[in-house]
Amino acid sequence: MKPHRSQRFISNLTRNTLALIMAGGRGARLKDLTQWRAKPAVPFAGKFRIIDFPLSNCINSGIRRIGVLTQYKAHSLILHIQRGWGHLRGEFGEFVELLPAQQRIEASWYAGTADSIYQNLDIIRAHSPEYVLILAGDHIYKMDYGAMLAKHVEKKADVTVGCIEVPIKGASAFGIIGIAEDMRVLSFDEKPASPEPMPGKDDQALCSMGIYIFNTDFLFEQLIRDADTPESSHDFGHDIIPEAIKNYRVYAYPFTNSQTGIQEYWRDVGTVDSFWEANLELIGVTPELNLYDDQWPIWTSQEQLPPAKFIFDDDDRRGMAVDSMVSGGCIISGARITHSLLFSNVSVNEYTQVDSSVILPDVVIGKNCRISHAVLDKGCEIKDGMVIGENEAEDRKNYYVSPNGVVLVTPDMLGQALHHVR
Repeated sequence: MKPHRSQRFISNLTRNTLALIMAGGRGARLKDLTQWRAKPAVPFAGKFRIIDFPLSNCINSGIRRIGVLTQYKAHSLILHIQRGWGHLRGEFGEFVELLPAQQRIEASWYAGTADSIYQNLDIIRAHSPEYVLILAGDHIYKMDYGAMLAKHVEKKADVTVGCIEVPIKGASAFGIIGIAEDMRVLSFDEKPASPEPMPGKDDQALCSMGIYIFNTDFLFEQLIRDADTPESSHDFGHDIIPEAIKNYRVYAYPFTNSQTGIQEYWRDVGTVDSFWEANLELIGVTPELNLYDDQWPIWTSQEQLPPAKFIFDDDDRRGMAVDSMVSGGCIISGARITHSLLFSNVSVNEYTQVDSSVILPDVVIGKNCRISHAVLDKGCEIKDGMVIGENEAEDRKNYYVSPNGVVLVTPDMLGQALHHVR
């Protein structure tokens, strides 16, 4: 009977939890991919958007009261949530609410992560949650928040911080956590220039995932105190968590497999290189992120599209894709696709070769093209005979080339103005 009681215990916790997803950031390190959209709205994995992952985690965890806080160029994000996440049943107390920056308390935009929650305190109070789960809207992972909630209650914590181990050379982009043996947080250093390694692991640092569980009353106290502190930057990592550590019970929750102790899949696709790599990882034989897992599905706005089609079978004009993922609505017309991921409604014409590339929705690639190690943004029209990814010096004249040599091409770079500004 114990597993049953445990499951019921967790379901009670998730039912009394409100999730708030912070989705207002630009994600400037993604360069022109976020010129016209917020980072959580960036397409990922062939048919999804980044925000679908934390949203799906909430639904699969049994948390069905969700607020999404938006700010920077949120139109496509708002449309996506309206179209893909309107299936929750309001009469059962389920919802995904959009919470744009609307100057509810002061005549200002959200000034930081903590301020974004503070400006919506009246809305949170109206929902009367016992716990508030605060999530970043721009990471790729699958996580059962119910287990983290159970540990939060077991530890009698005021705050619980989700954490992962990160190689020390890349840890300066994260909040670094220092812990005691019982996982109590002793220090929190937001994005230090020289991160402290974990005890016994000189090459690893324990880093915050940007996931926090707060007891609701405690959250209110800390946000109000922070709002009344003039010198604060009103940020969870810089201000709220370090201050809480001094006098309250703050615990770390490691994102590891409960049976093996091995760290679970988590990606911050915050750069063009990491975005390209994380997408192409998915075409492997057994990728760490299993999109075919029917026990933990990723939900999204589902376009009604015909199946992908591959046409022509001549020796020099064969429509084919090898070691690749091709989404619905694609037409591969006498072209060869290798080690690439094609999103919905991509057309590739005859005698063209696409290799090691990520092609976002609604891209049209003409005849006799060669595309290699590239990311083509939504709506690009690649003219006949164009070559991308073979001559870095030439590519740099017109496109963005990442430190690892990935070429990012957007419609604006091609002179195709999809977004008219007068």
